[in-house]
Amino acid sequence: MRRLVCALFILVMTITTFGCQRAENETANPLFEEWNTPFGVPPFDKIKPSHFAPAFERAVAEHNAEIEAIVNCPDEPTFENTLLAYDRSGVMLSDVLNIFGMLCAAETNEELQQLEQQLMPAATSHQIAILLNDRLFERVRALYDDRKNQNYDAVQLRLLEKVYNDFVRSGALLPKEQKERLKAIDEQLAELSVRFGANVLAENNNYLLLLTSENVNGMPPTVLDVAREKAAELGESGKYAFTPHKPSMIPLLTYQPDRKYREEIYRAYLNRCNNGNEYDNKQIINDMVRLRCEKAKLLGYKNYAEYVTSDQMAGSPKAVYAMLDELWQPALDKAKEELDAMQAYFKEDYTEDGYKFEPWDWWYYAEKVRQDKYDMKEDVIRPYLSLDNVRQGVFNLANRLYGITFRPIAVPLYHNEVMPFEVLDADGSHLGVLYFDFHPREGKGQGAWCGYFREPRYDADNKFVSPVVGIVCNFTRPTATTPSLLTIDETQTLFHEFGHALHFLFSKVPYRQLLSVEGDFVELPSQIMENWAFEEEMLRTYAVNYRTKEIIRPSLIDMIRNASHFNQGFMLTELLAAALTDMDIHSIEECTEELDIDAFEYKSLYEQRELIPQIEPRYKYNYFAHIFSGGYSAGYYFYLWAELLDKDAFEAFRESGDIFDRRTAAKFRNEILSQGGMRDGMTLYKAFRDTLPDKKAMLKGRGLLKVEEELDDESESEKEELPADANGHRRRIIDEEPEIILDRDTKVIEL
Repeated sequence: MRRLVCALFILVMTITTFGCQRAENETANPLFEEWNTPFGVPPFDKIKPSHFAPAFERAVAEHNAEIEAIVNCPDEPTFENTLLAYDRSGVMLSDVLNIFGMLCAAETNEELQQLEQQLMPAATSHQIAILLNDRLFERVRALYDDRKNQNYDAVQLRLLEKVYNDFVRSGALLPKEQKERLKAIDEQLAELSVRFGANVLAENNNYLLLLTSENVNGMPPTVLDVAREKAAELGESGKYAFTPHKPSMIPLLTYQPDRKYREEIYRAYLNRCNNGNEYDNKQIINDMVRLRCEKAKLLGYKNYAEYVTSDQMAGSPKAVYAMLDELWQPALDKAKEELDAMQAYFKEDYTEDGYKFEPWDWWYYAEKVRQDKYDMKEDVIRPYLSLDNVRQGVFNLANRLYGITFRPIAVPLYHNEVMPFEVLDADGSHLGVLYFDFHPREGKGQGAWCGYFREPRYDADNKFVSPVVGIVCNFTRPTATTPSLLTIDETQTLFHEFGHALHFLFSKVPYRQLLSVEGDFVELPSQIMENWAFEEEMLRTYAVNYRTKEIIRPSLIDMIRNASHFNQGFMLTELLAAALTDMDIHSIEECTEELDIDAFEYKSLYEQRELIPQIEPRYKYNYFAHIFSGGYSAGYYFYLWAELLDKDAFEAFRESGDIFDRRTAAKFRNEILSQGGMRDGMTLYKAFRDTLPDKKAMLKGRGLLKVEEELDDESESEKEELPADANGHRRRIIDEEPEIILDRDTKVIEL
């Protein structure tokens, strides 16, 4: 009876608040309507930027009414009238913000950017107000304090602890004055985050390197075809256009023999948002670091890194630094070996004194070494990696592992390049809708990411609502004469992002607040998929030459395998450098300190850790969107932490004797992919693997053989174990290429 009283109260509050509002402009805004589209996907053909502000306003009002109904319920707090009602509140707002955030990342324009600067801080302010609602928290707290006296099942208890923890970490236990200050901090951070990302996007689009035919001698035809079409698109027919976007810049750095052009584009890339102009991000960085530090202090932490990691698998900055520092020297030593090998080629080209190897030389001479030492020519491999073939490869893999299939469908699209598919389970039932958006555009952020337009959830009638998922990339475009031909890195990226999509599609989480997992666990479902990409049996299912229709030859597979550890010292070092600078700047304890951003970064890497000057970190602070406009602040280490897990998890498939073993895949799906955050990450991992992860698999995968040999003599009792003492949360994923990206509450990040 009490359930009925509160349910009726909620219904009355909602009708009273919205009865008149919904009569106004009811048919004018598609975001107000129930979508009569196939599978209930967003009606992109009807949604306009002007629809978002009124939809946001209505969704916020609706959410506020739902919260008011909870706190004004006359009955004592129960799981149903408080926790479950809270979990099911704000669905319209979630849908509006998910669609808006994905469009701002993948297909933005001036109008959307202006709206983003208004709506995202407002959304943050709204969420903060709920988490600082004293009456709501008191009901949650009452349930939490009495939890041992109730017959909650494990998932209900996990939900209660997760929600209570969210309130506490948002300041619910602080006195009023400090709550107000924390609210102001979070609102400022949201506004600064949007500005940071907008500046990076502007700088990406503001630089162009135009070359003539005399300047591109020796570059592969496939690279020149793309650059020529880009120039023609910009009204520069007969020339070749290169931009800071990775699919354009990396080929130029790899194949352009004239180093002055390599230097020009790489310096432009490194100096984005660090040019003293209107797009300069240094003051924004200072403000964000100061505010994050102050926030952490208000909540009782020494610094922001401690605040973040306390809610992750790592548990503390000390554990993160222990992992990063252990990898740093072996990675740097290997990078130095790689540099020594390249120096011989460099000296052949520059025999006079005074020339020294610079960061923009790395890709060019690495390619020379790769071709000579490994007989590895990526231009020979790329014809086998057409985008259509690689996409079919990930479909094949998902089918072999999980029995799922993909059916092209006709649904509304937000851009005509997007390709939609219905995803069907092994029994033919509907799992969700998956959009692919593959190529760079002016309105798209850099990198690659996976997110959802509609989250997987159960409605009020306990009926499952399937997810609508998007994979967004920046892959090499097709030309008039060739299809889109992927690099090895781009191929891995597609497998990676597809892993995130499976995580969403397989979700069977009963409560929305438990959809998320710890940040340092979230990359496991994506990174494990990369392990299959270049296995011989896998390659032979999709690597077919687009011209000759020949399946990839064993000699080419050997070529890929032999070169798999090539340049790993460089790639791991630049990744570690970014993770370390992220931790360093968020470990500052003096919140009023004004930083010289460039000097701080230089001291962190080149003075304290002796990074060689020929390597720059993967992300410099001025454009490090992962940590300043996405969800990876004090968390860029997530990729490496998850790599410890994914390499060990893939060993389970190897140990089965069949890397496509259905039983192992079913266990991975049931114990990890479908579980969301219903249990903490390490518990989920142990349920799949039956043991703690062993870091040897990661070291072997990276080719750090010296470290591996040192570990061979360790006893079982001496092996390091990852801590598993935190409850974390994330909604969406931002990634890399295998750099990659995306965050539930903000936007994309480039890699």
